[in-house]
Amino acid sequence: MAKKELDKLWEMIGLRYASHPWHGVSIGESAPDEVTVYVEVVPTDTVKYEIDKETGFLKVDRPQKFSNYFPALYGFIPQTYCWENVASLCRDKTGRKEIMGDGDPLDICILTERNIDHGNLLVKAIPIGGFRMIDNGEADDKIIAILKNDEVYQHWRDVEYVPETLIARLKHYFLTYKDMPGSSGAKKTEITHIYSREEAHGVIRRSIEDYNDRFGDVEAKLTNAFRDVLDLEGIKRYLRTDKSK
Repeated sequence: MAKKELDKLWEMIGLRYASHPWHGVSIGESAPDEVTVYVEVVPTDTVKYEIDKETGFLKVDRPQKFSNYFPALYGFIPQTYCWENVASLCRDKTGRKEIMGDGDPLDICILTERNIDHGNLLVKAIPIGGFRMIDNGEADDKIIAILKNDEVYQHWRDVEYVPETLIARLKHYFLTYKDMPGSSGAKKTEITHIYSREEAHGVIRRSIEDYNDRFGDVEAKLTNAFRDVLDLEGIKRYLRTDKSK
């Protein structure tokens, strides 16, 4: 099957079917300096939503347990995966050898002065740092980013420029949003480091490597599958034609 025909086929599939937000959306050609983000939760949500990995639809994870709200847009970076490469960096930085990856796409929170009132959308963001978070023994990094071209925050090129009160607000949310009201058990989440833009880029690159190791080039695999199916049908047509002679 010629490349021109394959390109046309992908174009027609794009007209007929929505792309899976995790696997079917490009991270962007300028990553890790600029990334595409799928937004799951916005500050006005009283329910925590997350992507259903199998279908690509947004689903209800759980109601927020307290009256606090998420202080930024929250979602994940497509075509990333947090596994051995991400976990290895966390082990190196913390000295804790038991850490594993959480098996999810890389989480990201986006700072903006604009009010965006619903999730299930794509935005462009500029990573400026992150939290090294551990959730129940798993690396669960949270990248901090600025909405691209934000009129107020676009000059914050590294997490060191973000006001400490806003960093504290983000930390408080991540450290408490899984707590059950009235619970007094051991904390499941902890933040060991706040890291810079440069280190955030390193985490993103590792999550891309983990994704490629786990899923490979999904589009190339599908293209080869199309070739196999179409070639098989061509062989069948040829055999039917040959037998009729």
